[in-house]
Amino acid sequence: MATVQQFEDLHVWQDARILVREIYQVTKQRVFRRDFGLRDQITRAATSTMSNIAEGFERGTRKDFIRFLNMAKGSNGEARSQLYIALDQEYIEQKTFEDLRQSVLALSRRLAKFIAYLEKYPKDTRIRNVASTRK
Repeated sequence: MATVQQFEDLHVWQDARILVREIYQVTKQRVFRRDFGLRDQITRAATSTMSNIAEGFERGTRKDFIRFLNMAKGSNGEARSQLYIALDQEYIEQKTFEDLRQSVLALSRRLAKFIAYLEKYPKDTRIRNVASTRK
């Protein structure tokens, strides 16, 4: 397996980036973009997911990385909750909701598995040594 040198190599970060793109695309729709509060909150939650993965990786330690991955997982859950609000307010169609919900759930599962994997290593392990064996 290839060595992970930067956070952009991580599949969880790549998935989060795709989700951010999809969320921004949906929030540009005429009805959704008028709800400034929800639009800003859901885009911040999705962006926070992606950013926390990157920040945790750059911290360099397994302990910090796990902590930031947990924050990313929380932000991802927040985005999922806000999708329900968007659906209930009829800002998005049921099909769009289901597609986004599945993407968010898949990312959440991937983050949980990655966290569980990282927790197997000693606390003082440097992250690039651990991440080089798994993406």
